[in-house]
Amino acid sequence: MAELFNFEMTARDGKARTGVIHTPRGDIRTPAFMPVGTAATVKAMMPESVRATGADILLGNTYHLMLRPSAERIDRLGGLHKFMNWERPILTDSGGFQVMSLAGLRKLTEQGVTFKSHIDGSRHELTPERSMEIQRLLGSDIVMCFDECPALPADRDRIAESMRLSMRWAERSREAFGDRPGHALFGIQQGGLEKDFREESAEALKNIGFDGYAVGGLAVGEGQEAMFSCLDYAPDMLPEDKPRYLMGVGKPDDIVGAVARGIDMMDCVLPSRSGRTGQAFTRHGVVNIKNARHQDDPRPLDEACTCPACRSYSRAYLHHVFRSQEMISGMLLTWHNLHYFQDIMAGMREAIATGTFAAWQKQFHEMRAEGDIEPL
Repeated sequence: MAELFNFEMTARDGKARTGVIHTPRGDIRTPAFMPVGTAATVKAMMPESVRATGADILLGNTYHLMLRPSAERIDRLGGLHKFMNWERPILTDSGGFQVMSLAGLRKLTEQGVTFKSHIDGSRHELTPERSMEIQRLLGSDIVMCFDECPALPADRDRIAESMRLSMRWAERSREAFGDRPGHALFGIQQGGLEKDFREESAEALKNIGFDGYAVGGLAVGEGQEAMFSCLDYAPDMLPEDKPRYLMGVGKPDDIVGAVARGIDMMDCVLPSRSGRTGQAFTRHGVVNIKNARHQDDPRPLDEACTCPACRSYSRAYLHHVFRSQEMISGMLLTWHNLHYFQDIMAGMREAIATGTFAAWQKQFHEMRAEGDIEPL
């Protein structure tokens, strides 16, 4: 197992946990939200700006980077951290989720997946071994096993077949990863919404042995209620002393609900994607800055927020630059959203540490239920 990489849990409150993942590139405070840097950039953000929001770690995308500019080119240029000017930890996904979304362009076998690039139609093969090689070339601090993730809903036979294939691929990923001090490999629990399959998957992963464990196969169309029902038991099946990562989640209330159920790490494109489309997340819910109600409003998005968008700009200005399709609109709203998501994480870490998580959750939900401030 990876040396110099370990998880220190410092407090719990119910199932919620707070702690630190120690890595050679710096500590990751948990619960942690990882902004998504798909193509070696968090869209509309400079790396130092992402760090200023409070992010300790970013997520990079194996599928997109292997196609352009290629893992080999990034390796020749000094690795992903140097390439994108982010010296803190990076987690890379395995490429499995993106390949799943290319159902019409791929062929799945026991060996792996062959697919056509969405960029130029060129043919590629992704296997557990190749996924490990790509992530090694990128220099990822946390590497994800190669897995197959069916979209939900799916029938039990399809979920079982997919989960067992993923467990065989997990074993091959572990073998191909080898011994890499300072780097970690995470296994991915699958099994859809079937409790017995989740248990079978967790046992298989624990037998192989990983530095951390992800709950995969959620946030793929099943809805929040079904996701929370699964999270009521799925994290408990994974080792207590290792980080637990919920992949691809999510909205602010998804994140809070996941942490309440024992999750330590999450990632999602939502804060950056929403920022570029004029949506801002605030303590009072979602604000659509494109709406005409904001055009004469001198107030900030959120008077309690200390991000640049709220400190220095009015709703009227943000409405204007969005309507005018100015680049600064996506920059400011993305910064705000990422800042807000990191504020949520910091609030939860403090509440768990002080044993006040239930009260913090209550206030979080009450404020969101109030809705946005009244128009002037």
